[in-house]
Amino acid sequence: MKSFSYNVKQEIAQGINTKQKSHACLLGMILFGKTMQKDEIMIQTENEAVRDLFIKLVGFVTENSSAVKVTASAKNRGTSLYTLSVDSENDLRKIYSATGLNPQNPERRIDDRNIPKLKYISCLVAGAFLVSGSVNDPNKEYHLEIVIPTLDLCNDLGLIMIDIFDILAKYTERKGAHVFYIKESENIEDMLTLMGAPKASLELMNVKIYKDVKNKINRAMNCDNANIEKQIRTAERQIAAVELIERTIGLSSLSEELREMAEIRTENPDMTLKELSQQFNPPLSRSGVNHRLAKLEEVAKGLENK
Repeated sequence: MKSFSYNVKQEIAQGINTKQKSHACLLGMILFGKTMQKDEIMIQTENEAVRDLFIKLVGFVTENSSAVKVTASAKNRGTSLYTLSVDSENDLRKIYSATGLNPQNPERRIDDRNIPKLKYISCLVAGAFLVSGSVNDPNKEYHLEIVIPTLDLCNDLGLIMIDIFDILAKYTERKGAHVFYIKESENIEDMLTLMGAPKASLELMNVKIYKDVKNKINRAMNCDNANIEKQIRTAERQIAAVELIERTIGLSSLSEELREMAEIRTENPDMTLKELSQQFNPPLSRSGVNHRLAKLEEVAKGLENK
């Protein structure tokens, strides 16, 4: 079974279907990939859709369907790690030209020399996520991250996200790499949508709604259980008071009102105050029942003190 992150990348890859989107996405894949040098470009992925998209995008730009060399190595759980590289001087020149990167000094930066038009910046972000990002299954936790090779590039991406898309990400370091991450479910939903994965965003929303409803039900059940326990403890205390009165001075010593209350309470240990009130003829108010039960407990307490 494919992971949520795998399916997100597959959905994104299917949406890269125009020349402008292709160039912007390829720019993101190269900038955030494993190697970006004047004599080699390399990315690594376990996702077949990402593998196929990179081969296709490079083929479009270089007009060479064999420009990408693919090496597969087996990993755990039957998966494979694909290493995709381009090292032909002619192919690299075309790629750098199409993406606006400088082959003589290919810095890992997003700036005026290579940033796409505003409407295609989301495709650049998508490319970054495809090669170095992941998103957790929302059933487990809300977490999306992109592992970035340089701090400058991490800052560039962070500024784009806040300035253009109003998404504030957080930053941490992990084993020498720079990690751009988001934990707020709303921001992850927005991020998935802008990268071209609206189905995954909708799935996350549905999971969140389900969790919210489940939590509300659990809270209501906990509250009901607490009320039931309180009701049981109160009834036990009231019945114990009646039994003490009966053992000592007898129920006949009580007023008619209290004696009737004592008998109804002991005969109906599971009833609530409202239900007890309906046992009288005519029915008594809830507060009237509560007052009489309190008087019985008061009498029992006096007997205990004696």
